[in-house]
Amino acid sequence: MAEKPQPVRVLYCPICSLPPEYCEFGSDFDKCKPWLIQNVPELYPNLLKEANERGVDNVADKLQNTGISSGVSGSAATSASKQEGVKRLPGGKMKKKERQEVVIEKVIRNKRKCITTVKGLELFGIKLSDASKKLGKKFATGASIVKGPTEKDQIDVQGDIAYDIVEFITDTWPDVPETAIFFIEDGKKVPAA
Repeated sequence: MAEKPQPVRVLYCPICSLPPEYCEFGSDFDKCKPWLIQNVPELYPNLLKEANERGVDNVADKLQNTGISSGVSGSAATSASKQEGVKRLPGGKMKKKERQEVVIEKVIRNKRKCITTVKGLELFGIKLSDASKKLGKKFATGASIVKGPTEKDQIDVQGDIAYDIVEFITDTWPDVPETAIFFIEDGKKVPAA
């Protein structure tokens, strides 16, 4: 008499609840990686290699942060990074400060309608709601604050007021120098001055 077949025991990932072979196709693969390395390293040998390399990189970063490898003391290294306009994020990543500039762009829609977008006024400490009200009153048109494609607020002003707006900005807000105002023409940034 043949033996009764036993059910197959399948191992499931506790994070994404998929079998380990399919974790890479799940939405939480990055969260699954430590569990996979610990429990089924034979399925993903490249993860083990990657974890070892990351460990070496972490040690190198720690050495560099303490100043041993570069020969520069920690306080001198941080002051040098502040002078360059670079901000250090958690995890050692570097982030450059945003340049203080106002970018004006004219967008044509429906052949005859124009919208002038003004980006970067908030970098000079200008409240965008006040600025949109002043622009709307000065040019007798609609002006509103919208989120741009980079998820930053910008002011959309109805109409083609691109060249009149420079004088208005410099007169209304003296903190904004004319050298910091740029136009976007044919996809290129052109200084307004």
